[in-house]
Amino acid sequence: MAETNEGIRLQKVLANAGVASRRVSEQLIVEGRVRVNGAVVTELGSRIDPENDLVDVDGTAVQLDTTKRYVMLNKPTGVVSTMKDERGRDDLRRFTKDWEERLYNVGRLDADTSGLLVLTNDGELAHVLAHPRFGVTKVYIAKVDGRVSAQTVATLTRGIELEDGPIAADKARILDSSGDSSLVELTLHSGRNRIVRRMMAAVGHPVVELVRRQFGPLHLGTLPVGRTRELTKVERGALLTLSRQETDAPPADGVETPASEEQETS
Repeated sequence: MAETNEGIRLQKVLANAGVASRRVSEQLIVEGRVRVNGAVVTELGSRIDPENDLVDVDGTAVQLDTTKRYVMLNKPTGVVSTMKDERGRDDLRRFTKDWEERLYNVGRLDADTSGLLVLTNDGELAHVLAHPRFGVTKVYIAKVDGRVSAQTVATLTRGIELEDGPIAADKARILDSSGDSSLVELTLHSGRNRIVRRMMAAVGHPVVELVRRQFGPLHLGTLPVGRTRELTKVERGALLTLSRQETDAPPADGVETPASEEQETS
């Protein structure tokens, strides 16, 4: 609720958002570390509208809308990335029942892929994270058949031709290559259907297991398979910062059309 028709004092907004105490928030403002709608604000009497104004501290966005929920899930294999599967397969509903808000998945992982999936009720942020035109990076670890060579890694980053056009990994490296299998880490910003599996198959190393370890600024860390947790204040700030930056930026080069996002993306 606004203090006056002109809005709420900026230091109070920062304190309510959990950035710092009101006294420390005042210091941040005076030091020129706070921006409102992209402009530095140093006046302690400044008032803002938390519902419409965008605030960041030291370049990191501050979440002012407390009705928005952001949850990380380590999706198990065998679960489809939808809130209700028409074919009766195991879906995401059991992972969202502990929250009052109606949460939805951001993008998809196919049923055979485990790893980091974001659940939220923030439609604007979900659009930026999932839409192919913004090219948010994802990091996967793939266990593949055969011993992957340095030459193969070079091929993946240089680019290969698939049936739906050329594709190149942003980064690729071998984590382990011994025996009859290898562990490969791939960084991609593509949203194409089952892209990691198709890339590895194209270079002669079919995927045996696949997990997404990173999505944009978020890292799966030690979150057990099948468990959820709310994002931390730092993680929420990183996501919101990314969302605002990507919204203002031109589309990423070589990113697919929006239609491809309707497919399962790994």
